[in-house]
Amino acid sequence: MAHHQFELIFLVLFATILAQPLGKRLGQAPAVLMTAFGVVLALLPQVPNIELEPEIILPLVLPPLLYAAARRTSWRQFAENWTAIGLRAVVLVIVTTVAVAWIFHLWYPAFPIGAAIALGALVAPPDPVAVSALASKLGLPRRLVAVLEGEGLFNDVTAIVIYSVAIQAVVTGKFSAWGAARDFAISAVVGLVVGLVLGWAGSKIMGQLGEAHWKVALGLLLPFAAYWIADSRGGSAVLAVLVCSLYLADAATDFGDSDFRLVGDSFWEITEMLVTGFAFGLIGLELSTVLRDAGPDWPRFLGGAAAVIAVVVGLRLVWLLFTTSIFRVWRRNRDVDETFTWRETIVTWWAGMRGVATVALALAVPLTTDSGQPFPGRTEILFIAFAVVLFTLLLQGPTLPTVVLATGVHRDTEAERVMERQLWTRVLKAELTHLKQLADIEELPEEVYERLRDGFERRLAHADPGAADDNARLENSRALAMSTKIRAITNEVLEAGRTEALSARREPGIPPDVVDRVMRRLDLRGR
Repeated sequence: MAHHQFELIFLVLFATILAQPLGKRLGQAPAVLMTAFGVVLALLPQVPNIELEPEIILPLVLPPLLYAAARRTSWRQFAENWTAIGLRAVVLVIVTTVAVAWIFHLWYPAFPIGAAIALGALVAPPDPVAVSALASKLGLPRRLVAVLEGEGLFNDVTAIVIYSVAIQAVVTGKFSAWGAARDFAISAVVGLVVGLVLGWAGSKIMGQLGEAHWKVALGLLLPFAAYWIADSRGGSAVLAVLVCSLYLADAATDFGDSDFRLVGDSFWEITEMLVTGFAFGLIGLELSTVLRDAGPDWPRFLGGAAAVIAVVVGLRLVWLLFTTSIFRVWRRNRDVDETFTWRETIVTWWAGMRGVATVALALAVPLTTDSGQPFPGRTEILFIAFAVVLFTLLLQGPTLPTVVLATGVHRDTEAERVMERQLWTRVLKAELTHLKQLADIEELPEEVYERLRDGFERRLAHADPGAADDNARLENSRALAMSTKIRAITNEVLEAGRTEALSARREPGIPPDVVDRVMRRLDLRGR
């Protein structure tokens, strides 16, 4: 890779870090800012085109981002919302693909229907990275975020299979409905099997690894392995990564400890930030490639792009309103009052942003067919795909917070607070029950047992005063002022020790790793 390519990648990653505080100050998602930053770079003639093979974009960014997203969810969330997720991740993707293909074919009748279907498939799925980057920061209801993320995680499976079949039909000039259905079934089965096998094997290996950073390192490699193995064997790479990631996230309750969670949370927060920023910066940067391919007469593509954008955005609203109405009637007949309101439907509609997968699939459209002819409509497909992505990211993305505010959709914090308080109570009861069992086994003196019990109750009162009983709350309030003073004194004393240890790191004759081990223990002691 040329020297200037490394400089450009470094610039994008550095901008990703700066986009975090800037996004917080402006009230915008860093992903939106990075897309805009990439567009600005793409329009500057001094900035070189980034040279990444389209085939490596998805394998490079999707595995870590899908794994990071899977760590925040569970099988249970998908099971509870599977009907809504399935209707969007499968049925809506198919409907959108057909509608976009129809409009594209009407606009450009000279191009084969296979090329139109390929365009429909690559613009149909909302991007899981974009959804997670935007929706999770807006204080939306948990079930709404769960459905949005579930749709984003699963819809690529449907879209990529349809896209692959359409591209193959155009390139080879042959199409078989039976073959397409067979390929879809094989892709799903292989992806599911690869994901389950690697997830199971990975969890067993992690259970044998002692150090937290060893487990986290293996957790980084497994999604890439799932993607490569499934893709090389004709399976759905996205489904394999997703299944493997969900399996590992669920199994972490068995092999994970506090160190693994602390190290893993920090590592994946940093990884997700950098990879997400790079992915969305890349979206903007690739605009130069699109404009170069379209040539100076690119404005002639604007009409077709506007028509496809109208179909993609408008059809999503119609579909959501229709399915929400059906759900409302169906659940009302069963006395179930848990449907999306019209306000939540509007937010869900406007949150349907396209992103990394759409760009990667558009860039991966072949240059020629097997006969040596140029791939029909490739320039138009590339331009329209980028128009859809930039419209949804740079118009819907920045205005989504306004839509959320205008509709009044927000998380039920009081209900979550009650749930959290109930969980704290369960935790305390489990701790006290186990403490009583240990006290009987170890034959602890009564005063020792009481002192330990009071300590656990005070810890609960400090963590969540609302979950503690009156005595514990009273004791906690009395001790709060003194504990604050003691904590301040303790922190000062510990800081003096850390300063002394760090000064020793600069002295000759003292190995840095010895100092680092002492510093780690000092840091853990201060937690």
